[in-house]
Amino acid sequence: MSATADHAEERTNPAARLGFEPGQVVQEIGYDDDVDQELREGIEELTGTELVDEDYGDVADAVVLWFREDDGDLTDALVDATTMIDDGGSVWLMTPKTGRDGYVEPSDIGESATTAGLSQTKSISAGKDWSGSRLVTPKSARSGKR
Repeated sequence: MSATADHAEERTNPAARLGFEPGQVVQEIGYDDDVDQELREGIEELTGTELVDEDYGDVADAVVLWFREDDGDLTDALVDATTMIDDGGSVWLMTPKTGRDGYVEPSDIGESATTAGLSQTKSISAGKDWSGSRLVTPKSARSGKR
């Protein structure tokens, strides 16, 4: 795909910058009526599969975690989010943007991610009301995939 086509897809599908690929299983945690429906639909369009919920009983390729300040302990939520993804998998932490109800301080995200054993690799505007932080699990020494 050309760079021009990539940019066109980003304009038409807000999830294009998240890096999901066809066939991936994406687990969604923290769903509520305030999440960005357009982003969710874009992820499903890119992967060709529906998002799976917290009760999914198998290993997922990635997690989308919707988190608001009053949702509890962010470190615990991140640890829980990583229990069902492969080594080297990613968690997209979606938090309300600055000034929105439930806003989470970037320093809290960084501290919680580090405590949970994750590394932050990217931050994006993930919609009108949400920011996304890509957090990755360490790759194990034995795992050559991803």
